[in-house]
Amino acid sequence: MTQEQRLVYLIEYLIGEGKYSVDMPNKTEDKKRLLRSLMNVRMPKPISPDFLKIQDEYLREELRHRAVTDYSTLKPLREGIYLWQGDITSLKCGAVVNAANSGMTGCYYPLHGCIDNCIHSFSGIQLRIYCAELMQKQGFDEPVGRAKITPAFNLPCKYVIHTVGPMITGSITEHDRELLASCYRSCLIAAEENNVNSLAFCCISTGEFHFPNDEAAYIAVNTVLDFKRRNNSKIEVIFNVFKDIDYRIYAELIGKYR
Repeated sequence: MTQEQRLVYLIEYLIGEGKYSVDMPNKTEDKKRLLRSLMNVRMPKPISPDFLKIQDEYLREELRHRAVTDYSTLKPLREGIYLWQGDITSLKCGAVVNAANSGMTGCYYPLHGCIDNCIHSFSGIQLRIYCAELMQKQGFDEPVGRAKITPAFNLPCKYVIHTVGPMITGSITEHDRELLASCYRSCLIAAEENNVNSLAFCCISTGEFHFPNDEAAYIAVNTVLDFKRRNNSKIEVIFNVFKDIDYRIYAELIGKYR
C-alpha cells in the first residue's frame, strides 16, 4: 500500500465511522488536513486493529520524511541542560512534555495549533484512547500541577508526560506560580520514576493559558535546576521553545545560572 493509499483508507474509515458527509479532496495536502481534522474530533473509543496498523505505517512514513532531531546531537548550555527551538513532535529523546487540559484526552478543535493538538495528531489515535482509560480509572479531572506519563506511540520519543498548567485570567498570584512550578516537579518525578534519562519541556501555560513568557521561563529554569540540585538528579533536560522571544529569554536565564 502506498502512502497515498494509506491516507485515503484512513480518511474513508473515519468518515464512515462518524457518518460524515465529506467529499474526498483532490490534493494530498488537503487530504492530510482532513485526516488530522477527523482524528482531532474523534472521541476516545475502540477502533479496529486494521486501522491502527495502517495509521501507524502512515504516521511513521510521514515521520521519516520530517527532520527529526536527536537531542544527543545538541550542545548543552550547561551540564545536563539544553535549549532547542523547533517542533517538539520531531524531537528524539526519552520523553516530551505535553501542556494538556484537565480532561487529559487532547484538543478536539480541528487543526488547532496548540501543542496538545500536535502531540495527539502525530502520536495517533491510540494516545487519546490510552489517556481516556487513565482518566476513567482516576474518576476525576486532572488537578493543575500534576502529571501523567503515557507511551508516545508514533512520536520519535518513548514517552509523553502530560501536565495541566494554571490558566491565567487576571493578575498572576503566588498560587499560580507555585502551581506552575509543581508542573515541572511532577514531570521530573514521573520521568525519574520511569527511568527516563532525557526530558523535553515545552513552555507550559504560556500561549493559550496566558502565563507571561518571561515569568514562566524563570519558574521553569529555577524549578528544574533546584530539582536537579536537591535530588542529585542526572536527568538531562531540554527546554523546547518555538518562538524567537522564548529562545532569547531561556538563553539569558540559563546563562545567569552557570
